Amino acid sequence: MSATAINQSATAIKRPATAVNKSATAVQRSVLNIEQIRHQFPALQQQVDGVTPVFFDGPGGAQVSQPVLDAMTGYLGRYNANLGGAYFSSKHTVALMAQARQAAADLYNAAHSNEIIFGANATSLCFSLSRAIARDWQAGDEIVVTALDHYSNVSPWVLAAEEKGVKVHLIRVNEKDCDLDYPHLAEALNERTRLVACTYASNTTGSIVDMTRVIELTRSQSPALIWVDAVHYAPHNSIDVQALDCDFLVSSAYKYFGPHMGVLYGKSDVLAALKPYKVAPAKNIDPNRWETGTANYEGLAGFIAAVDYIASLGAQVTSPGDAPSDSRRSQLEAGYHAIADYEQQLSTAFLHKLNSYPNIRLFGLKDSCDANRRTPTFAFRIEGIAPRAVSEFFGQHHMCIWDGNFYAQGLYEQLGLTEVGGVVRVGCMHYNTTEELDHFFSLLDHFLAQV
Repeated sequence: MSATAINQSATAIKRPATAVNKSATAVQRSVLNIEQIRHQFPALQQQVDGVTPVFFDGPGGAQVSQPVLDAMTGYLGRYNANLGGAYFSSKHTVALMAQARQAAADLYNAAHSNEIIFGANATSLCFSLSRAIARDWQAGDEIVVTALDHYSNVSPWVLAAEEKGVKVHLIRVNEKDCDLDYPHLAEALNERTRLVACTYASNTTGSIVDMTRVIELTRSQSPALIWVDAVHYAPHNSIDVQALDCDFLVSSAYKYFGPHMGVLYGKSDVLAALKPYKVAPAKNIDPNRWETGTANYEGLAGFIAAVDYIASLGAQVTSPGDAPSDSRRSQLEAGYHAIADYEQQLSTAFLHKLNSYPNIRLFGLKDSCDANRRTPTFAFRIEGIAPRAVSEFFGQHHMCIWDGNFYAQGLYEQLGLTEVGGVVRVGCMHYNTTEELDHFFSLLDHFLAQV
């Protein structure tokens, strides 16, 4: 059946009572101008086979705004050069690097831009830093990782631990809400713990970890360094590394409307105490000594534009008299507040509707739309149906959703999902709409009617 036919016949399908339409007005009252926002994203304006595609695949990578694209092509077209030259384009690149570090410092609220390290992606940064962090580990030491994490924040530490004879504690997930099992974490910590690596939010279930609780537990019971994976958290909520008091925090810019690159915060005194693996002639100063090879300068240009895009949302929703200052950091906080408020309303609509299907099992928080407890990312299974069959049906109608395990190996092993194809994952971003949610459930009803 064509997408057009599905839209025309949607009203003929008997559907469970829904809150999507009831909540649409509330979502439209959001301080964000969603129509204006969507016009900034070329992907949202295109037609595929005569259909406007719907992107519910944000957890795997967000769409990119036009200013990001312009910044990247503008740099490559006019200034493509390396650092250290005596000519204009090299000097421009030096300035660009400094501007990118400051943008990241504003994004994370780092104390100084020299606490920012750029890399190919969050996974590569984790593997790279794990070698330096594990240099002094000894047999009998212990580390803590979690079953909630994407394994980019598990495997690097486990492999390093195996090389050093270090014991690994894998913290369980609370299966009722797919949050972290905090008592299990408390039991694992002791004076021998050297590292705690924990996700800020699950890339599968959307569950947000109480990171303040994790860090307070860790500080009170061990001397461990704390590595926070904020890859899934960063598109949805503001980050403050100083308030958290973590030692490291990493995100991937392509999750929050930017290019494919990783952005790492490292506390200055912790970085200074570590010895990197680097090329001998390379500068031996932080943060340069952690950045191997030539940087992705066009990516840095796009990253700056992505951060400025989020800040522009804050400028959009506040008047000069409302904001404590016109700083980028203040605008970022306001922008994230608006994002969280809008996405919370999308979550309310989605959860209320999905919970009305008796043959669908949701993994994670089922009745909470609190932006402090979950992101608008939803993992579910339909009884008797392989997740891949669901995503293929939606893909045929140009609605982009995911299926699988998303590298959250510990979560799937604990929940018994490894051998059954994982879950279906639907992820909203602030550029999604209630109309798109309505369309999702219309398609879902048609799919269920034919299986």
